[in-house]
Amino acid sequence: MTAIHQRFVNAREVDSALDIVPVAGRIGAEIRGVALSGDLDDATIAAIRTALVRHKVIFFRDQFALDDARQEAFAERLGKPVAHPTVPVAEGSRFLLELDSREGYAASSWHTDVTFVPAYPEASILRAIVIPEAGGDTLWANTATAYEDLPDALKLLVNDLKAIHTNLYDYAAVFANAPKEDAERYKAVFASTVYETEHPVVRVHPESGERVLLLGHFIKQFVGLNRADSERLFAILQDHVIKPENTVRWRWREGDVAIWDNRATQHRAIADFGLQRRHLRRATIAGTVPVGIDGQESRLLKPERSTEATA
Repeated sequence: MTAIHQRFVNAREVDSALDIVPVAGRIGAEIRGVALSGDLDDATIAAIRTALVRHKVIFFRDQFALDDARQEAFAERLGKPVAHPTVPVAEGSRFLLELDSREGYAASSWHTDVTFVPAYPEASILRAIVIPEAGGDTLWANTATAYEDLPDALKLLVNDLKAIHTNLYDYAAVFANAPKEDAERYKAVFASTVYETEHPVVRVHPESGERVLLLGHFIKQFVGLNRADSERLFAILQDHVIKPENTVRWRWREGDVAIWDNRATQHRAIADFGLQRRHLRRATIAGTVPVGIDGQESRLLKPERSTEATA
């Protein structure tokens, strides 16, 4: 094993006060013996945040006491919750996002949440309410190990590269199993206000200092490249992110909670559950504006000002 890969071993934390069990080799850990709530003490909250930065996504089983109000109270302990910028909140909640798939389809495409705005969320908290008997798993990918594994020539290419992210994308491709009219209805809500943001392709993580690849399906185009070249380069880079060794797959059970570091991961729901119902609710924690290797921050292009043209 090379020295660089030794750093990526997702080992058990012997110095943590929590019972943390790694799930995959580079990403993901289950935390046992913790009942999530707004009443957790500061030391436990700090330990959860430390585990989140280290393992990128953390899982908690059997959180049956966590209803909407308690999920929101826990989110307020973890950070500053924010509602989705375009999608209405779940009925009866203050900021929870409803993910309720009744017709056998879901957003089955790799992405980082809400990267079409500059200060996209730093973390998401997803609670499983109704889970299919089979199917409906979620995948997460470690975008820090993806960057570290890039060949040096690709690192040189992406280190100063910028990309434009937007919420106006190909909804029919993302919701591949959905009727066209359903995808169009979702688009009408999700892109009710069109956002475009220019981000660095390589972000410096504000807590760990790691360099992470900022990609996913919200990318419209790389700055300085035309659409065709952008699509080819995106495919090459995205393939590095979703290599099996960079990923973890979680088989949901009702009562599960997953929390992921949205600054250092991508994720994808697997739409393989037919007509079974899959119902989850998500809280998101406010993030900070990304900074690239060159020290430049992301910047909003739309709606405050018109998009600058790219070659």
